[in-house]
Amino acid sequence: MKTILIVDDDPSVTASLGLLLKRQGYAIRGAASPEEALACLRDEKVDLVLQDMNFSRATSGEEGLALLAEIRRLAPRLPVVLITAWGTISLAVEGIKAGAADFVTKPWHNARLLQTVETALQLGGGRLAEGGEAKSAASREELDRRLELGGLVGSDPKFLRLLELVGRVAPTDASVLIGGDSGSGKELVAAAIHANSRRRDRPFVKVNLGGISSTLFESEMFGHVRGAFTDARADRKGRFEMADGGTIFLDEIGDLDLSAQVKLLRVLQDRSFEVLGSSVTRTVDVRVVSATHRDLAAMVEKGLFREDLLYRLNLIAVRLPSLAERRSDIPALARHFLEASSRLYRRGAAIAISEGALDWLKAQSWPGNIRQLKQCLERAALVVDGDRLEAEDLRALADLASREARSGELPSPGSMTLDQMEKAMIEKCLGHFEGNVTRVAEALGLSRA
Repeated sequence: MKTILIVDDDPSVTASLGLLLKRQGYAIRGAASPEEALACLRDEKVDLVLQDMNFSRATSGEEGLALLAEIRRLAPRLPVVLITAWGTISLAVEGIKAGAADFVTKPWHNARLLQTVETALQLGGGRLAEGGEAKSAASREELDRRLELGGLVGSDPKFLRLLELVGRVAPTDASVLIGGDSGSGKELVAAAIHANSRRRDRPFVKVNLGGISSTLFESEMFGHVRGAFTDARADRKGRFEMADGGTIFLDEIGDLDLSAQVKLLRVLQDRSFEVLGSSVTRTVDVRVVSATHRDLAAMVEKGLFREDLLYRLNLIAVRLPSLAERRSDIPALARHFLEASSRLYRRGAAIAISEGALDWLKAQSWPGNIRQLKQCLERAALVVDGDRLEAEDLRALADLASREARSGELPSPGSMTLDQMEKAMIEKCLGHFEGNVTRVAEALGLSRA
């Protein structure tokens, strides 16, 4: 039985939290002051501390931060979850920087608090960042036996450490922030986290925040009722409600403007929201995974991203290595994409690739990462004759792409609309691929429809 120490000078808070946690099978200890809390920690084994940030009518949070520092000194690995009022989340952020595992706000939501406690116990003290705690030397074969890693190809040591971390954090409900360059595969990592979680049989809802304007943010994320605005002709579910019970993947989280960040913080904090046009508060049970290619810490320094939102998102922070950092995986990725393209375009047996072609691929810089490599090999599968891909084929395709880029100068401003430019490019590709709509769609990154 896990033991939780509740530190709060308000007896009603201690009693209420104690009753809630006892019903979940936890043993409870209570302390009304920092001194009592430290004495308890010296005398008893405690698995988690749930502590307030203010005592004895103090409101600065200094007593709470001082207590946290003493707890970290006495038991560096002991997880501490802070309790703070909504209006003083900045205090909780200071506590996170000082080593707290997470924070909850008053008044708390019971299910959310229990989820936070369970996650903190599963992860242990502190936060995991950049895969720092994933030191396992597990082989790719071991990881494949333990985990569902569909689409994640590679066995580079950096990549294996990332997969090991995915395996550790997936069973928890911890929020995960995936960093990495564009095209490096962040969505696949998010899907793997969901596939290996206890929510695997529930929805996995993907949201590209970079594609949602600030005016549509509330409607898209929280839904609307009929008549909420001019074009709202019927009720509509938002993305959070669609993800209820499952996982919501917030891609390009760094593209959110500050007004949308405030709205998102509230729903991430207590898992409640109001549908646009309605005053009824709804709650959801979701696991949040987000991703960005931006440096959010630098954005916080510039005032472009809320620090409290960052700490709510990155209980676990992982960075996906770029393709240039894992060149040893290029052969496996190349064969994987050629095999998939051969199936897609019904070429029969998978196209083979020569060692010379693999050497050529490994020598490229790949600024677009795995996405660029995938497009290169899919194009090769479309246009190269024969059943073997050589270095000369890849060089010829690269030269062709370079010539197309040089000849495809943009029209002068005002001479064409975007619709006209799109139509012209589609017509050009139709001619190039002799009317093969599937090839045209693939080349343009569109669906065949």
